[in-house]
This record gives sequence, C-alpha cells and structure tokens, in this order.
Amino acid sequence: MDHALLLRLNAERRARRTAAVVTTLSNAQSRLVLERDFGTDPLAGAIAEARMQRATCATLPGEDVFINVYEPDPRLVIVGAVHIAQALAPMAELTGFDVEIVDPRGAFADTARFGTHSVVDAWPLDRFAERPLDAATALVALSHTPDIDDPALTAALRAGAFYVGALGSRKSHAARLERLSRAGLCDEVLARIEGPVGLPIQALTPAEIAVSILASLVRARRAGRAKPAATPTA
Repeated sequence: MDHALLLRLNAERRARRTAAVVTTLSNAQSRLVLERDFGTDPLAGAIAEARMQRATCATLPGEDVFINVYEPDPRLVIVGAVHIAQALAPMAELTGFDVEIVDPRGAFADTARFGTHSVVDAWPLDRFAERPLDAATALVALSHTPDIDDPALTAALRAGAFYVGALGSRKSHAARLERLSRAGLCDEVLARIEGPVGLPIQALTPAEIAVSILASLVRARRAGRAKPAATPTA
C-alpha cells in the first residue's frame, strides 16, 4: 500500500467511515473504495462478501484480488442510566461494542452503579455535540422521559445510526411517534425506531430485556445495511 493511499485510508478511519482496499495480487497494486461507492464498484458483490467477513479473495478475468474492508468499531450509546443499562452495558461490551451511558440526572449517573463503564452526566444533545453520532452508532433510549429520550432519538435518526430503539409499551411508543411526527420527522424515518425495544422474547426482568435488546443490536449490526440520515419532513 503506497503512502498516499494509506493517508486517505487513515482519514476515512478517523472519520469513522467504512472503506475497502482492493489489492491486485499479481502486482501488489492497491486502490481505495469509499463506502458510498461500494454498490457501484465493479467488485460490488465481492466487496459485500468481504464486508461480512472483513476480508476475502476474488477472482477476476486474468487476475486475483484481495479485498480488506475497514469498518469503524461499533458504538452503543445508552440514554438513561437505569437497571436495564446496568445489564446491557457489560453484555454489549462483550460482543464488541464501545459502550457509553448518558444521563443528565445526577442520581442515576452515579458511576459506582456501572463499574468500569463510562457514565456521562449530561443532556444527550450536549454530549453529542462533543462526540457526534454516526452510521456506526446504535442508540437505545431507556430513560422513559420524553425530554431526555426524544431529542436523543431524533439526533440518532438524523445521524443515520444503524440501530435506534426506545423502551416503552406500545401505547407509550405510539405517543412518542406522535410527538416526533409533530417535531417534523416523517413516517418512513420514524419506522426505523424499534419500539418496544428488543426482540419479542417475552422478557420481564432488566437482564432479560437487556438480552432482547442486545439480540436486536447484533441483528442490525450484521445486516450490514447503511441507514440514510433522516430529513425533517417527508
């Protein structure tokens, strides 16, 4: 890999954007493919396969290539330092997520309840201004407080987060969708919120609910489909 290509690749990685390096094995020549070009590249199918496996070899007429896909580390932002978050944070970390918990309520944001996991005592939008959300981020809103959850959900949708979920019953979720609709989000975008959050496994305890949420996170992460950023209106 030449120096100029390495600089471009590192710039994409610092920006938390996915990129692929395609290397022709016969001459060791490499080229960089940006995520926005994955679908139109002549090797689109092979790049999609490499994205699932992180790397793969492909045979073209007259040459073999090696494709290495560089994905940003997945990040999970949990809004609400509640009991479910206490169970979800270590589970998600074990599956490879960089976990951060955000809660502006000082009593809930006590780090002693979460061990080594980061708990940020801040309003979600203030935290996102410091550390923006992106397409490699999942957001789970657990505070069950509209003033905290709704702005966080809106920010995640507009950032194109790969997973957006919110705790609550079907009735409370319907009320949430009505509020967000009045705030200018269209039905197509709102449909991306998983609510009630998690796979329907009849979970009851905080730990069981955390398992159901983690299952949804893994499913969304492995789906490999980039989510477009939300626009205010349909």
